[in-house]
Amino acid sequence: MLKYALVFALIALVAGALGFGGIAAGAAGIAKLLFGLFLVLAVVFVVLALLGVGAVKRALD
Repeated sequence: MLKYALVFALIALVAGALGFGGIAAGAAGIAKLLFGLFLVLAVVFVVLALLGVGAVKRALD
């Protein structure tokens, strides 16, 4: 997902440099959305991993 966010950000930069404002704005919006979704999912998975490690420790004790 992060890869696609970077691809859309690159598309937005190139389109903006070439003067295609509408395409650049659309690609930048998609890049922001994908990056935000990536951050949320990354935090959720880190929290779940930490909770899982605690559960394993309790199970082994």
